[in-house]
Amino acid sequence: MREREPCVYIICSGKCGTLYVGVTSNLLSRIHEHRAHVVDGFAARHRIVRLVWFEQHETMEAAITCEKRIKKWNRDWKLNLIERENPEWLDLAIGLGFEPLMR
Repeated sequence: MREREPCVYIICSGKCGTLYVGVTSNLLSRIHEHRAHVVDGFAARHRIVRLVWFEQHETMEAAITCEKRIKKWNRDWKLNLIERENPEWLDLAIGLGFEPLMR
C-alpha cells in the first residue's frame, strides 16, 4: 500500500457493533489515530477501532463520493458490504502491520 492512497473505510467496535464510515488519504496513519484515540470524536467515544472493510480509490474526490454514498446506506447494506468481503469480521489492520487489539 502506498503511503498516500485515498481510501474509504469502515471500522467497528465489535462484530455487528457500532460502525463508523470514514475517508482518508493515508489509511495507515488514520487507523493509528483511531487506535490511539488521538482525535476526540464519535469513534473515540464509542471505542471504534477495528478495521473491517476498506476500498482504495484513484482520487480523493472519488473516495469522498463513495464515503458519502455509503454513509447514506441503511445499516443492513453496510453489514452486507462487510460480510461479502470479510465474513469473519477479521481486523484487517493486522494485515497492514498493526498489532492485534487486546480484548
